[in-house]
Amino acid sequence: MSVEPLTELRCELGEGPRWDAATGTLLWVDIEQKLLHRWDGTRVESQRFDERIGCAAPTEDGDVVVALASRVALASTGETLARFPHGPDLRANDGACDPEGRLWVGTMHLEQTRGAAALYRLDGGELVEKLDGLTISNGIGWSADRSRMWFVDTPTQRIVEYDYDGELGECRVLARIEEEDGSPDGLAVDAEDGIWVALWGGSCVRRYTPDGDLDRVIPIPAEHVTSCCFAGTTLYVTTAAPDGRVYVTDAGVAGPACQPFRRTAPSDAEPTSAR
Repeated sequence: MSVEPLTELRCELGEGPRWDAATGTLLWVDIEQKLLHRWDGTRVESQRFDERIGCAAPTEDGDVVVALASRVALASTGETLARFPHGPDLRANDGACDPEGRLWVGTMHLEQTRGAAALYRLDGGELVEKLDGLTISNGIGWSADRSRMWFVDTPTQRIVEYDYDGELGECRVLARIEEEDGSPDGLAVDAEDGIWVALWGGSCVRRYTPDGDLDRVIPIPAEHVTSCCFAGTTLYVTTAAPDGRVYVTDAGVAGPACQPFRRTAPSDAEPTSAR
C-alpha cells in the first residue's frame, strides 16, 4: 500500500485534518505554530492566529470555525462564538462537529495534568461541559446511524463508545491499546463504522471494527501520527515533529467528509429529532 507525503510542508504539531467536500479543500492545523492550513489540490495557504489552535472545521456557509486556546472563533473575522471556562494553563485540543452540526471540542492542561481537562459542546454562545476529569481529550466520531459516539482520552490507552441520541448515554470500552504500540490520538469513522485511530509513538493508523476487533494497520513513515480523515477512499494522515508532514493513502474503504459546523444547530433548549 502506497503512503506518500501530500506536500513537503512540515508542522511542529500537525493535527485535526478535515475534508471540506463543498470546496474540495483539506483543512488541518499546526497547534504549536498557531497555524490553520488549507490545501486546495494545488497549493497550501496558511493563516496564523494569536493563540494555539486545537482544531478547525468548515462551516455550512463557507467559513471555518477554529477552537483556539481560550475561545471558539470564526477564521474569517476573528469573531468569538464562545469562550472556554478555563484559565491560561489549559488549551483546546481535538474536536469535530456532530451529525447536527454542533462543535464538540476537548481540552488539555499544558503540563498534561491528569483529570484537569474536559469535553465541551458549543450550544448557541456557550461551551457546555459534557465530560470532565479528562487528561488529553482527543479523537471523536459518530456512527452512520447516529446511535454511537467514539472517543479517546489519550492516557487511558482506550477507545470508548457511548450510546448517543444527541446526548451521551452508557459508556463502554471498545478497544484497549498496549502502551508499547503507541497511544491513541485522533480518529475518523468510515462508511462501514470502522474506527481509524492514529497512534502517537506507534508510526501507524489502525482500523477497528464496530465490535472492537483490530482489522488492519497502515504503517506511516513518521513516529508521531496524530489524526486522519477521509475524502472518499482517500485517507489523509497528519503527523508531528520530527516529521510533521501530511500523508495520503488509499484506505480501501470510503469514509464521509466532515460534518460542517452549523451556527444555527439545535441546542439543549431545542431537542433534536434524534431524541
